[in-house]
Amino acid sequence: MARSVTTQRKTFNTFLAWVIGLLIFFPILWTVLTSFKSEAQAIADPPVWFFFDWTLENYRVVQERSNYSRFLWNSIIIAGGSTVLGMFIAIPAAWSMAFVPSRQTKNILLWMLSTKMLPAVGVLYPIYLIFIQMGLLDTRVGLTIVLMLINLPIMVWMLYTYFKEIPGEILEAARMDGAGLRQEILYVLTPMAIPGIASTMLLNIILAWNEAFWTLNLTAARAAPLTAFIASYSSPEGLFYAKLSAASTMAIAPILILGWFSQKQLVRGLTFGAVK
Repeated sequence: MARSVTTQRKTFNTFLAWVIGLLIFFPILWTVLTSFKSEAQAIADPPVWFFFDWTLENYRVVQERSNYSRFLWNSIIIAGGSTVLGMFIAIPAAWSMAFVPSRQTKNILLWMLSTKMLPAVGVLYPIYLIFIQMGLLDTRVGLTIVLMLINLPIMVWMLYTYFKEIPGEILEAARMDGAGLRQEILYVLTPMAIPGIASTMLLNIILAWNEAFWTLNLTAARAAPLTAFIASYSSPEGLFYAKLSAASTMAIAPILILGWFSQKQLVRGLTFGAVK
């Protein structure tokens, strides 16, 4: 009887997980399908599902109208640069809080996390003025710094959680063997925390890739990433849903492929230390 109840519960949980997964995936599926429709079919009422005249016209128009490779390259540089720069700061910070904690460590962590609750528009004006004065407006460097700073609290929190699972005695043994601070972090701590570091980097890349508010307000043309590429298909003449869907599909495809091939590493890192 108990085994039957357990089986039914597992079946229900599996069914529920599939339903939630399909609900989350549906907007992506609908966007991809719409990208292969004509503009008339894209706004048809009732909606046209799989049975329509599939066309690549929208992708051709998007390629002719916009330099997709430039937007893609900007996204790669900005997302990758903010991640690498953030790791250089987050790893030492998380090491210090995990292995050399003070009475204010928890308060500092909570304060860092609380900055994520601040509405971005509240600090847009001063940052915009600073960027103008420093010549960072519409530059990859400026956007890389901003995205690194806004995602840094999450990176420190994640790394701190992973580092706390590593026995401090191992680092003490390394010190006794003559390892300095740099050797301790590079050759002892980092290899042991590779799953956590990898998942932190992947999450930061995803967050930076999808960031729209700062990219639309701090860039115009030269450093515009794929989020600006998508927004360019909203015009005063109206929304071109089929072409907008094609642009959106081209923008999310690289990060979806990255997430698909790195899902095992991402899950392993996100559950690092969860099961003893």
